[in-house]
Amino acid sequence: MATGTSLSHVFPLGSRLNERGRLEVGGCDAIELAREFGTPAYVVAEEDLRTRARAFTQAGRDSGHSDLHVVFASKAFPCVAVLRLFAQEGLWCDVASGGELHLALAAGFPAQRTVLHGNAKSEAELRMALRAGVGLIVIDNFDEIDRLARLLPGRAPGAGAEQEVLVRVTPDVQGATHEKISTGQADSKFGFSMGDAAEAFARVEGVEGLSLQGVHAHIGSQLLDLEPFRALAAELSGLGDFPVWDFGGGLGVQYTEHQAAPPPVEDYVAAIVGAANEHGIGADRRLLIEPGRSLSANACVTLYTVESVKQNVSRWVAVDGGMSDNLRPMLYGATYEAHVADRFGGSTRCVVAGKHCESGDVIVRDALLDDPRPGDVLVTPATGAYGFSMANNYNGVTRPPVIFCSDGDARLVLRRETLEDLTARDVS
Repeated sequence: MATGTSLSHVFPLGSRLNERGRLEVGGCDAIELAREFGTPAYVVAEEDLRTRARAFTQAGRDSGHSDLHVVFASKAFPCVAVLRLFAQEGLWCDVASGGELHLALAAGFPAQRTVLHGNAKSEAELRMALRAGVGLIVIDNFDEIDRLARLLPGRAPGAGAEQEVLVRVTPDVQGATHEKISTGQADSKFGFSMGDAAEAFARVEGVEGLSLQGVHAHIGSQLLDLEPFRALAAELSGLGDFPVWDFGGGLGVQYTEHQAAPPPVEDYVAAIVGAANEHGIGADRRLLIEPGRSLSANACVTLYTVESVKQNVSRWVAVDGGMSDNLRPMLYGATYEAHVADRFGGSTRCVVAGKHCESGDVIVRDALLDDPRPGDVLVTPATGAYGFSMANNYNGVTRPPVIFCSDGDARLVLRRETLEDLTARDVS
C-alpha cells in the first residue's frame, strides 16, 4: 500500500500512512503512540468526532425540519472526554443508567439535554434523574409509571411544573441485523406492545406531575437499509398526535474495508424527516434521533502489541489485549480487520487472538498481515463504539487508556487502570 495516502473509511477521517509507512491517526504516529502510552490503547481522532457530529446537525438543518435534535447514545462510548466534545457540539445525550447520567452531567451536558432510557430503571436512578431535572424520561413499563408517581415530589427545584416523558413502544418493525441488537420486534424486553400503548398513555396522563410528550421506538442497531426507518414512522403515526417523536438510532457503520457501506448521514436524516412528513408528523413537531456507533465507531482505533506468533494449523498471532477491551467479536460475532501498524498490505493469513484464557478470545479470525512478529504494533480500526463501554477486567487485566489525537498532538484523556485499581474497592 502506498505511503502518504489516505486509508479506507474504516479508519478515522484523515488517517494515512506516512512517509515511513506508519499509520497516522489525527496526525500522530501509531508506533510513537504505542511507545508513549503503551498498549492496548484506544486512539481517537478528535476532529473525526467533531466532523461526524456536525454532519448530523447539518443534515438536520438541510432536511428543512427546524426542531430536529441529535441525541448521542452514550452507551456507545461513555467516556467523559467524548461526551464533553459532543456537548460542545450542541448534541443531546441519551443515558441508560444512573452511571451514564452521572458521566453526562460531569461532561457538561445540561440536564435538560439528557434523555433517560432503560427497561429496568431503579428507584434510585429515577430519583437521581428527577433531582437533576433531566429533559425527558422514556417510560418502559407500567411499574415505572407507578414508581415515578411516588417519586415526583423529589423533582429538582425550578425544573418546571411537570416531568416530561415519552412512552416507548415496540412497533414490530425489524431491520437486518444480529438478533442480539434487534429491539423493534414485538416480543422484546424493551417498551410497551402497540396494544398496550393507549393504556400507557392514559396512565401517564392520570399522574399529576407527569407530562406526556410523545413516543419513542428503536428498531435495532447496525442497520444499513433505510426502509425500516420509513416503516417505523408509518407504525408510530397511528398512535396519536404528539409534540415529540423519538425515532431512536440504529444507523450502521463499516467495520472492514470490504463490508457494505452505510447510507450517508444526509440520506438517513432525510429518510426519517420525509417519512415523518408523509405520515402527518409535521415540521411543527420535535424529532429526536439517537445515533451512537455512527458518531464514534470509525473515529477510533485500538493499538496492540504482538506477544507471540505460532503455527498450530493456523498462524496464531497473540496480542496483549482481546475480550477485555473489545468484547464484540465474542458477543456478537462482530468482524474487524487488523494491520501491522508500520507494514500495511500483508499476505500472511493469521488469526489475531487475545491473551485471555478462553478459546473464543479471537479478535480477527482471518487477518492478512505482513510477516507478524513479537513486538509489532497491531491496529484494529472502527473500535470507537462498544469497545470502551464493554471493557472489563477478565483475568485481572487492566482497562486501556483513551488518547485523543488532533493535528499531531496526542493527549491522555483517560488513564490506564493500574493493578492498585483492581484492589481499590476491597474493604477487608
